[in-house]
Amino acid sequence: MKILEYCPDCGKKSLNWDGEKKWSCPICHFNLYNNVAGAVAVVIRHNDEVYLTRRVRDPKKGKLDLAGGFVDPKESAEEACKRELFEELQLTVDMSKLKYLTSLPNVYQYKEIDYHTIDLFYEYHVPEKFEVNLEASEISEAVWIPLKGLHLEDLAFDSQKTFFEGYLKNI
Repeated sequence: MKILEYCPDCGKKSLNWDGEKKWSCPICHFNLYNNVAGAVAVVIRHNDEVYLTRRVRDPKKGKLDLAGGFVDPKESAEEACKRELFEELQLTVDMSKLKYLTSLPNVYQYKEIDYHTIDLFYEYHVPEKFEVNLEASEISEAVWIPLKGLHLEDLAFDSQKTFFEGYLKNI
């Protein structure tokens, strides 16, 4: 992980990383916390198939991913699901049909900084398969995959691999 060196309060090259979640400045006693960020992931499901996207950029470029993303300030997890599914897939979601499933910790590395997340998993059933015009800046492909044909090593993030290990046992 990239370590920050300069204190944002006093400007000295004095920040110390505790190895887990906090930078501190011994000169001015400033503390900067690397708190857990909220993220959502939605299993879009039609019968025994799920709709997955392929990442167009790092982290995990080229790997399969569930639609979703970070929860914005002043936004509920469900609102984040609705916003992200529209941004990524142009899919309009009825929030009352989102079903919360579970949460799992994850690490999202971006520009050499590890962002610890709590990934909130939701399920959204659709009455029929659909295809979308992809937003090229976020997704290179979107595919329907039979649940029994899903290979965990093709997934981008460890939390999704762990999630699907349990999810596939219950189908």
